[in-house]
Amino acid sequence: MATMANRLAAETSPYLLQHAGNPVDWYPWGPEALARAKAEDKPIFLSIGYAACHWCHVMERESFEDEATAAVLNANFVPIKVDREERPDLDQVYMAAVVAMTGSGGWPMSVFLTPDGRPFYGGTYFPDTPRHGLPAFRQVLTAVARAWREQRAEIEASGTRLVEALVPRSAPSAGSTGVEPALFEQAVANLEATFDRENGGWGRAPKFPQPMTIEFLLRRALASDARALAMARRTLDRMADGGIHDQLGGGFHRYATDAIWLVPHFEKMLYDNAQLARVYLHAHLLTGAPRYLEVAADTLDYIERELTTPDGAWAASQDADTDGVEGLTFVWTLAEVIEVLGEDDGRLFAAAYGVREGGNWEGRTILARVASDDQLGASFGLPAGHVRERLAAARAALLARRRARPQPARDDKVLAAWNGLALAAFADASAAFIDSPDPALAERGRSWVSAAVRSAEALLAHLRRPDGRLGRSWKDARLTGPGVLEDHTHLAEGLLALYEATGDERWFVAARDLMEIVLEHFAAPDGGFFDTADDHEPLVTRPRDLQDNALPSGNAMAATVFLRLVALTGERRYRTAAEQAIGLVGADAGRHPSAFGQWLVAIDALLSGGVEVAIVGDPADPATRRLVGPVRTGFRPHQVLAVGPDPARSAVPLLQGRFALHGRPTAFVCRDFSCRQPVDEPEALRALLLSA
Repeated sequence: MATMANRLAAETSPYLLQHAGNPVDWYPWGPEALARAKAEDKPIFLSIGYAACHWCHVMERESFEDEATAAVLNANFVPIKVDREERPDLDQVYMAAVVAMTGSGGWPMSVFLTPDGRPFYGGTYFPDTPRHGLPAFRQVLTAVARAWREQRAEIEASGTRLVEALVPRSAPSAGSTGVEPALFEQAVANLEATFDRENGGWGRAPKFPQPMTIEFLLRRALASDARALAMARRTLDRMADGGIHDQLGGGFHRYATDAIWLVPHFEKMLYDNAQLARVYLHAHLLTGAPRYLEVAADTLDYIERELTTPDGAWAASQDADTDGVEGLTFVWTLAEVIEVLGEDDGRLFAAAYGVREGGNWEGRTILARVASDDQLGASFGLPAGHVRERLAAARAALLARRRARPQPARDDKVLAAWNGLALAAFADASAAFIDSPDPALAERGRSWVSAAVRSAEALLAHLRRPDGRLGRSWKDARLTGPGVLEDHTHLAEGLLALYEATGDERWFVAARDLMEIVLEHFAAPDGGFFDTADDHEPLVTRPRDLQDNALPSGNAMAATVFLRLVALTGERRYRTAAEQAIGLVGADAGRHPSAFGQWLVAIDALLSGGVEVAIVGDPADPATRRLVGPVRTGFRPHQVLAVGPDPARSAVPLLQGRFALHGRPTAFVCRDFSCRQPVDEPEALRALLLSA
């Protein structure tokens, strides 16, 4: 047991460290485990999960901590434990195999491999005793071990066939994107067909937030599609009111187990909150609705308060469980609420957030907003403004009490891709509000830009290798795993957003450098990109996953970022790279929009063209900031902004050759690098932007 514990105890992943005391003779993925499997001619049992995963914890308690189960596993297999967040390449390859074998997937993932890594049997969670139509995990182990001994040839052949089926499909010929504006109509119509008109979102339970789909709908709303706006707003409203939204602490839980957004799985993931903060912000900028800004702000505040690491970056997640009980930190009884708030405010809060005797989930209450300020005012004989103030004070008091409870564990590893998404959200929010006439909003804008700069500095200091390429994960002063496509593309997206928010060209240079690495090391010969680099550890297949999942596809984000770089640099090869990536999916994006949300955003950028704004002036100069103001008003997804005081020395081609009129900050508005007459007054710039 000591040898086993030492293997995982040497890792940085909290998920692997959670298993360091198991009686299972775990190995991390690596040459030692693979060599042992080949030397002893044993199949590999590969278990993939992540720290915040509820059912991963359950399977550990039931099976991996059980001495008898561990004995069967150790005797017949080489057990390997993988954190999917550290090794998305392995997760992608073997999840595709499990889905091909069983028709579905999830975590924990349990997959059996030949000694050379070919998958031949798999599933997800297996219980300790047969139930819910599932065999006991020990029964599975025994059956697979027997099959390995007695049906070896069939297993080998099955693994070979499965690997052949996993090879990524070829793309259409370069230069043929297969997309036309009619694709947007098809996408919106298909989203309408599966839209839950009462509760928002798409499909039935369980329901996942789909921020990329909503981002696409906001762009269609900008093009005056009322159907798109209605779907986006209904979904945003119902999620904000639901139990999936942490009504006290801000941010969102991973997904809802029901159709009405009430009962979540309680883990909180950085990538969800980053994307949702950004889409609520964009919805506010489009509609002016204050509620969306409130949700965006409380989500950013949650990330900053709960996920900031000592290095200044952001941690990956918080667990679903507290002390082994799912949701323990977050749920309430009516008696607890009244104890904290008193009778009058307690009853008001209970009416607002659905707190009742007996609760709404396992005897306790998951908070969800069930009555508006106006409704509560009418019921309690109070002005709506008074209701709002009392509820804000009540939320603060209950949050303070909640923070005295045991808290869910935090996975402290810093992941490049996820931090890139968060960086983009903080940057967009700071740009929108740092010069707000509202002092409180301006102060938050300053806080958000400080957090973004601090994070970007930490990410480039710790995650960037000496050759400029990224590692995957940073924790305990160690860089772990090779950076994959999404690490480079998602971080580049965040860095470009930070450049536009600050005018600091080091962020532009870093983003462009990352995308040059994408071109050099990830490009596929038939268009688009592989998810692993050309010198990555050989796997049974080189993954290239085109569909968006909880995170945007690396290929879709590559297309998105390259199109922004085209506008900032004029580099034709970036446009070619984006077009070839979009050619991978073609019209599939219209037929299956919920699986291609980020692609639809990229296609919208490709077909809409864009507005390039270059402003000559010091970004810190109040006169320059006044001129920038109209550029940052409203929702402008097709616009890029370059600001700098010295065009001749700028690293941003869009600025080069510009000049200052009469020594004053001066703006140039261009479309496809054809520019209007320069202006030096905010109102004149506003008029140009309206006509561009």
